[in-house]
Amino acid sequence: MTVHPAFPTSAAEAAPLTVRVVDPLALSSELAAAWDRLADEASEPNPFAERWCLQSALHLLDPERHARLVLVRDGSDGPVIGIMPLAAATHYGRIPLRHVTGWTHHNHFHGAPLVRAGFEGLFWSILLGWCDAAPWARTLLHVPRLTEDGPLHRALVDVARARGGEAEVVHREERALLESDLSPEEYWDAAVRAKKRKELRRQANRLAEQGVVEFRRWQPCEAIDPWIEAFLDLEARGWKGRAKSALASQSDTQAWFRAILAAAGDAGRLDMRALDLDGRPLAMLVNFLCPPGGFSFKTAFDEDYARFSPGVMLQQANLDLLENPRIDWVDSCAAPGHPMIDSVWRERRVLVWANVPLSSAGDRLRFAMLTKIERLWRRWKGAAGSENEVESPS
Repeated sequence: MTVHPAFPTSAAEAAPLTVRVVDPLALSSELAAAWDRLADEASEPNPFAERWCLQSALHLLDPERHARLVLVRDGSDGPVIGIMPLAAATHYGRIPLRHVTGWTHHNHFHGAPLVRAGFEGLFWSILLGWCDAAPWARTLLHVPRLTEDGPLHRALVDVARARGGEAEVVHREERALLESDLSPEEYWDAAVRAKKRKELRRQANRLAEQGVVEFRRWQPCEAIDPWIEAFLDLEARGWKGRAKSALASQSDTQAWFRAILAAAGDAGRLDMRALDLDGRPLAMLVNFLCPPGGFSFKTAFDEDYARFSPGVMLQQANLDLLENPRIDWVDSCAAPGHPMIDSVWRERRVLVWANVPLSSAGDRLRFAMLTKIERLWRRWKGAAGSENEVESPS
């Protein structure tokens, strides 16, 4: 069972499973195929860790932080059982503390590694053991955005205890989830109160008086570029554009978005939709479908037509995901307490940020001190027994 670093320092280390992050296109065909197979066999789907998505962001890893794409293989000739991008961090929140953290792009909304189903414990054991031996790794492994009580979180807890420590939850968030056996119509009627449904019907009728209203869905036979351009323009004309936080506000983020949507289309993961008025989009959204789950990645709407609630109208149409036999649930990827999606999607998904100590005496001592500081801070904030108020370091 071997672990391969992402940045080879010698010819011997430049094995077929090595990824040079500074050149994300330099993948062997064997590694590319293994990574894709792993996505299909993973115990928990995560589009942001799949090759088509993560590879487009790897150039953003900072070599000065010793960022690595770590692959764990079951034996020298066995299958890849796990893959996770890691980075060396010098600060934990505001505290100067060297540690290892799972790396994500700031537009990645799930932090779980891709791990072959049934190999979760083995993956964490090997990964933590490798961090123990790595000269650059210190103090702890910080894992952001794991599904609480999912296979990967449970395995991490078990492995940490077997190593004589604990997987300390340092942050917890709850966000909207779509998961139901109801039909789209039944779900809509159950989720949205009657008075609100009546108001939305009135808004839809008023919008229809403005012109031709049409719902569209991107098809694999279509060019993706016009859809991307329309989305970027729509988002940039709203509050995100004014706040300089739209995808188009930064050239590297815009290029990244273009790359991952094209790659998602090629990988068969893209589900993109629009609500048009006279051929002009009033609302758009992007889903990534990774059976058995889905992730509602981005959404935007025309604020000039906010009085018609075009975003909600599109989300109502989006409920047809409930009829997809390959999709059991869809993660909203939304901020906790999001006023729009929380009012439409009734289920909730809890994500946790977890810390696991490395094995040396110094690592354990620093970890214990950090844990004590965080618990005292929570008590001081009046949140003893609740993790919700803890500041995440990532």
